[in-house]
Amino acid sequence: MAFRMPPEWAPHEATWLSWPHNRKTWPDGLEAAQAALAEAVVALAPGERVHINTLEPERVRAFFPGEVAAGRVVLEPIPTDDAWCRDHGAIVVRDGEGGRVALDFRYNAWGGKYPPYDLDDAVPRRMAEALGLPCLSVDMVLEGGSIDVDGAGLLITTEQCLLNPNRNPAMTRSHIEAALGAHLGAERVLWLGEGIAGDDTDGHVDDFARFVAEGVVLAAVEPDPADVNHAPQAARGSR
Repeated sequence: MAFRMPPEWAPHEATWLSWPHNRKTWPDGLEAAQAALAEAVVALAPGERVHINTLEPERVRAFFPGEVAAGRVVLEPIPTDDAWCRDHGAIVVRDGEGGRVALDFRYNAWGGKYPPYDLDDAVPRRMAEALGLPCLSVDMVLEGGSIDVDGAGLLITTEQCLLNPNRNPAMTRSHIEAALGAHLGAERVLWLGEGIAGDDTDGHVDDFARFVAEGVVLAAVEPDPADVNHAPQAARGSR
């Protein structure tokens, strides 16, 4: 069965988030992170439904009681280890008949850097259950932030991340391209080299390059030759 991942700008029903709660991630800024996410939810809620994974419903509801009461914010009783739903959440694609399918890629906290991550790894299937969608498990480590698509067959990613031995050491570039084609509709994979220096995700492409239309990528550049990010970004332009 052929699948296709819609682009970021495609019409959608809802945004799905995971509530920050892990003080190991936010030792000095948990409350600030929660306030920032709450601000984003309030901005989103008038235009679309927002689902939030949390086991602290009363605390979270206090940030936006009106939106919860109106059904614009839905508090999902789904436990998580951390707050990065873009990376650990389900990727919802369309099948050949236009139906929605939730893909459950494996998740290992960016190469096993931040255990435990078993709760995060289980989030996609729990999301699918909540939405009443069929769920397909994919035997491949993949975070949502490591890829971007234009919805017309192009996918961008980085060698630093997807070819990293801490993700899928038994998969070659060809194996990975085949999996991206089969599950996300990628007819061509555009491989960039390295991501932003010091990024714990090993070069997630969503840090610096995104599709803004079919076949059109907007990418960050560092003009200062002395900056550590200058050379990798200059190399991207030559690919």
